[in-house]
This record gives sequence, structure tokens and C-alpha cells, in this order.
Amino acid sequence: MIENTNLRINEKGHLVIGGYDSVELAREFGTPLYVLDEDVIRSNMRMYKNAMDKYYEGKGLVLYASKALCTMALCRIAQQEGLGLDVVSGGELYTAKKAGFPMKKVYFHGNNKSAKELSEALDAGIGRIVVDNIHELVTLNDLCRQKGKIARISVRVKPGIDAHTHDFVRTGQIDSKFGVALENGEIYEFASMAKNFENIELVGVHCHIGSQIFDLEPFEETARVMLGMIAELKDRFGINISELNLGGGFGIKYTSEDDPIEYDRYVESVSKVVKEACKEYGIEQPFMLMEPGRSIVAPAGITLYTVGAVKEIKGIRKYVSIDGGMYDNPRYALYKSKYTFLVANRADAPITQEVTVAGKCCESGDLLGENVPLQDVKPGDILAVLATGAYNYSMSMNYNRNGRPPVVLVKNGKARIIVKGEDYEDIVRNDLIPEDL
Repeated sequence: MIENTNLRINEKGHLVIGGYDSVELAREFGTPLYVLDEDVIRSNMRMYKNAMDKYYEGKGLVLYASKALCTMALCRIAQQEGLGLDVVSGGELYTAKKAGFPMKKVYFHGNNKSAKELSEALDAGIGRIVVDNIHELVTLNDLCRQKGKIARISVRVKPGIDAHTHDFVRTGQIDSKFGVALENGEIYEFASMAKNFENIELVGVHCHIGSQIFDLEPFEETARVMLGMIAELKDRFGINISELNLGGGFGIKYTSEDDPIEYDRYVESVSKVVKEACKEYGIEQPFMLMEPGRSIVAPAGITLYTVGAVKEIKGIRKYVSIDGGMYDNPRYALYKSKYTFLVANRADAPITQEVTVAGKCCESGDLLGENVPLQDVKPGDILAVLATGAYNYSMSMNYNRNGRPPVVLVKNGKARIIVKGEDYEDIVRNDLIPEDL
């Protein structure tokens, strides 16, 4: 199972990640600080790649989902480990290009790509544009005609699967901003148009049913539904779909309440359904793709903070304030996402209390957790939040004009900065004062 096995406690009682004492990391680089374990990232990538190679006989590709965490260093690691890349914006595409990532292994998603982004993707020669809707299909065909190109595309489909996850991260049902629906036949209208466009070739279908899913059945049922749709596209329009991308969304262990399945079991169980369904529908097994992002990078990361004021309201709650907050991790404010917290400089101490971890932003909702089990804590302690490798730096912001923290990559007791922290000059860099003020 994917877990951050490089987390341990040393003889000082300090939390250690990737062979590096987290308290020393905080002293060297300051806090807040994002820390990533390179070995865990690489191990998780290899696990997925090996499972795809094994269960699909080499006829598949793992795409690292950039939205989880996109930096040039992460793109380089994904390239070295033989993965493709899933990008969702011009900025993520640009990051991949700057990192020297092979464009043919880049797949471009997004529900409202601009004409500029589509043009950039065509000029870069990326592997696939995953078209979200008919408006985008028309825009892309026009751009291709102007450029004298033919785009081999995939289309994002809503298969109508209930993933039993948070409403904000459910994406497979008909009432979602993503994709064209199967339930009401919208996909067939899309396919009919694509077939008649001279500059478009529809070769793949894509779906993603949600995030933080702990069951096998939704993925198995999705594969069955999507393959039935592929057979229908062939029968109705003579369109041979050669690629099937089943997305990602595999749950990770944020707290002791979470019980994720071993991730190669997802690949194995779905592969059986794929093979059975292809025989049933009389179609050739498509080239398979998947997009694990969170489950690759989330367990590899922690965030370190310095504790400031500890404020106890008798009979109500105890607030533990930190030097970060919703500007470096907005997930609790958005989703009530739960995390495991540790006092990193006394990581071996017993849990003695429940607290509310409060950020420094001028916002009542700036919390990282409520009713959080924690050791005794005092001002100056280093607080570690575990499993923060995904959707933390990616969603960070400059609220209250706070700078984004640096990102450090650790391996075998060595630490390298892969994203510089922002200082005050970075905050005002794009500000302008008009001459008439």
C-alpha cells in the first residue's frame, strides 16, 4: 500500500521525513514550509506504472495529474519515471514545456479552455486535447483549419456514476460542469459533429468520477459503462475509439478514519472488467490511461508551521495559532478536509487533548482543523500536518498579502528547494501606480 514509510521519529523525539529532521528543516528554511519526500513520489509512480504494464500487457500509460502539484521538478521526476502528464491550463502546459517534458505525452484537460490555450497546445504538438464540450470542439476545429492541422482528440464523458464522495469533488454525474453526458445522449451529438469535422479525429474517450474514493465498484462499473459506449459509437457512427482514460480519484489516508485499498488492486480489478467487457461487446481492447495525482504526491508531503499564540476559551475550545493558514492550505475552509497533526519537536509524546488549529489570516473561517487530537503544545513548537503533498501548494494564494511558502524536496537526508518562497517584493511585483495618482 502507498504510505509515507520514510516518516519516522528519531532519538530526539523529532519527526523525520526523507532522512531529514523536520525541526532542522524548519530552522534552515523557515516556516511555513512544504516538504516532499522524493523517494515516496518515485515509488508511487513506479507502483502505478508497473501495475499498468502488468495488467494491460504494456498497452497503457499513467498520466501524472498536474493539478495535484505542478512544478518543473515534479514534471522532471514524472518524465524520468516514464509517466505522461495531465495538464489543465496554459500555465501547467508552460511549466511542462519549461521542464523539457515530451509534449507527445501531454494530455490537456479543462472545461473552458480559451482559444489562446488551445492554440498553444496545438503549437506545442501535445499528445491529446481532451475536449470538454461542443463549443470547444467547434473552436478547436476552426483553429486547426487556420493552422493547417488535424487534432486527434479525446472527449470527456459524464458516465452517470455516483462515486459516494463530497459533492464538490463528484464529477461523474450528469449535473457536473465537466464533460458531455451519456445519460441524455449528448455524447452521440458530440460524436456526430466530430465525425463531420475535417480537422478533428476523435480517437479517445475520458471520464473522471470524483476524488478520494475508497471503493472498487464505482471504477469497475465506470469501465463497463464506458466500454459499452465505445461499442455504441462504433455501431452508430463507425468511429473506432482506440484510447480509454478512466481518470483517477483513488483515496488516500489523511487520518486514521481513512482506509484506502492498495492502489494496484484498482488497476487489477478494473483490468478484469475491461477484458470481459471488450469480449462481451466484440471490440478491441483500447489503449488504457489513468490519472493518479493525489495518491502519488499527497502521502509524500508534510507542511511545517511554527506555533504562535495558544488561546484557551474555558469550556469552549483551545485555539492553537500557526504562522500559516488558509493561504497555504485552503482545503479545510473549502471541504472541511481532515488531516493528521503532530508536534514535530515532540512527535513521540502522547496525545492529550483536542484543539482547533487556527491560521493567521484575518478571517474567522481560517482554520486548518477542529477537534484535532494533539500532544501538549506551546508557543514556538513546530507543528507538522501530514499528507499535504497534493492540493496545498497548488491551491495556495496571497490572501492578506501573505507570500506562498517554499517547497523543499528531501532525499537521503539532503534537502533542495524546488520552489522559492515569496517575499514582500514578490507580493508587489505586479503592482503599478498610474502616473496621474
